[in-house]
Amino acid sequence: MSEERRQRSVDPATLEMLARASAEGINTVFDRAEKMKPCPIGAEGSCCKNCAMGPCRVPAPRGKEETTEEKKARVGLCGATAETIAARNFCRMIAAGSAAHSDHGRRIVEAFRIMAEGKAKDFTVRDEQKLLKLALDMGVEIGSRSNQEIALDIAHRCEAEFGKQEGELLFIKNAPLKRQEIWRKLGVVPRGIDREVVELMHRTHMGVDQDYRNIMRQGVRAALADGWGGSMIATELQDCLFGTPSPVLSEINLGVLREDMVNIIIHGHEPTLAEMLAEVSAEEEITAYARSKGAKGVNLAGMCCTANEVLMRHGVPIAGNFLQQELAIITGAVEAMVVDVQCIMQGLQEVAGCFHTRLITTDSRAKITGAMHIPFDEQKARECAIAIVKTAIDNFPNRRGGVHIPQAKQPVVAGFSHETINYLLGGLFRASYRPLNDNIINGRIRGVAGVVGCNNARTPHDSAHVTLIKELIKNDVLVLSTGCGAMAAAKAGLMVPEAAKEFCGGGLAEVCEAVGIPPVLHMGACVDNSRILIAATAMVKDGGLGDDISELPAAGAAPEWMSEKAIAIGQYFVASGVFTVFGATWPTLGSREFTEYLFRDMEEMYGARWAFEPDPVKAARLMIEHIDRRRKALGIDKARERILYDMAMRRQLEG
Repeated sequence: MSEERRQRSVDPATLEMLARASAEGINTVFDRAEKMKPCPIGAEGSCCKNCAMGPCRVPAPRGKEETTEEKKARVGLCGATAETIAARNFCRMIAAGSAAHSDHGRRIVEAFRIMAEGKAKDFTVRDEQKLLKLALDMGVEIGSRSNQEIALDIAHRCEAEFGKQEGELLFIKNAPLKRQEIWRKLGVVPRGIDREVVELMHRTHMGVDQDYRNIMRQGVRAALADGWGGSMIATELQDCLFGTPSPVLSEINLGVLREDMVNIIIHGHEPTLAEMLAEVSAEEEITAYARSKGAKGVNLAGMCCTANEVLMRHGVPIAGNFLQQELAIITGAVEAMVVDVQCIMQGLQEVAGCFHTRLITTDSRAKITGAMHIPFDEQKARECAIAIVKTAIDNFPNRRGGVHIPQAKQPVVAGFSHETINYLLGGLFRASYRPLNDNIINGRIRGVAGVVGCNNARTPHDSAHVTLIKELIKNDVLVLSTGCGAMAAAKAGLMVPEAAKEFCGGGLAEVCEAVGIPPVLHMGACVDNSRILIAATAMVKDGGLGDDISELPAAGAAPEWMSEKAIAIGQYFVASGVFTVFGATWPTLGSREFTEYLFRDMEEMYGARWAFEPDPVKAARLMIEHIDRRRKALGIDKARERILYDMAMRRQLEG
């Protein structure tokens, strides 16, 4: 295998399957990335195609300082400056990302409502405690009412959040009070989820908003509508409907596939179908049907963020993250890949055509030419799931071309919801983040980092995630992770308690070993980044680390981002007070002024800013330096061990 090919990924299973793809002449995303170079003008945000007079290209001069005259001449046909073009492009990414996450939230609300109405007989409230807490938070009457009645009121209130025209989103009050006041002062509190996305698209239309600061103000508002609106609604209702995650042991990587079983991969982002597939695939009737076709049973495995959902709640193993979706099919062992929405490559169908694999779409919003479509209906959830599983089982005898499953797999402990962390730190009756805060104050834990996001074929697969995370935990920074970044960490062996001793600094290792947790906590899918916001808010409320998220020794990163959702996530973290570093590429470098606004001026407004650093070690250093500055501002920059006072010392204090 060539050095060039070896550098495509740091994951052994991925490299093994890329070698097989090459030998079989199968084209993958890795090959396409080598053949098609990114457009340098588009990559830096200097291309405007928002009207038919364009596309207008206004690239920044390279290798020299831009003169005033050059800057004045660098405009589109309508006169739009590089700053306006970059801001519009950036904010359209925020709008698309917020729309994707929020439409996910809308679909969950719909499923929650029809469950409450008694129309979805296969679903019920799995976490009554969270349902009642949510009812209290939302002002829904409890009394002697049934869970279904309470859930229906919650569903109606959540549905209203999408179409509201005035006021404030309900979940904004979950943020620290000081943060709420910052948002109100700056005029960025979201009114309604859909309104903010629509208004942002309007403002970025040709000839509308032409002040990059004003465009970005609405960009912040739309991003907050995602993080503290659509995404938070999705996470909260999914927990009520499917159960709040708690720690579970499972396995990850392509080695979880089984040669002697029917392999079904569930891929996408919405957990309703995945939940039902997890239930149905383990039933004896289905196992017997699989045996009748020559298999020992059905092996369900996850891919991408749906994988995180069913891992946390059912222990379903994960076959891989975003860039491994084609490679799973190339094993020759996958009878069906079942997809819904988001992060699904159209190239899957071409790869599936080289094998016996059935690519099955299930959502009317996301069809793929050539794929089989079996629509999923929440009101007939079990019936739909059985039809899909039986389609896969019927395909088992059709395997061709040989099966090649890599042996690489790792154990993973997942399921660290906000509630679970609260319980692990304080127990049932004293649940609290106080022990975490105390260990940050005394210096055993330096700070907390959220490392999230996608894979990007423009950078070695998983490498930046793993390198950055190892650098952080080596320096006593506890890491919270979601999405494909969490999977990268898990495949590298960082999501088991034993990793603390091998990879962590002494302080973090001591805390992890005492509590029995990994140094990298799996917190769910990309929509579950709202769990990190709630955890940060809990740290503020438990005291000792300032009055706002921006005062915490905390930072965020998405080292291999590629999705517009990542930009929306990053922006709502920055607007919430979290210093956030992105790697791989940055989409505003064509405008120095707008980039400086994001990288410098935002800190004056929100107490946090963006940063771009493609080198993961340097990115980790930026995060650690920020954490150290926050520690110094809090007066906890020097480690302070607890002292046991004897009676003489106590009398001296009293005197």
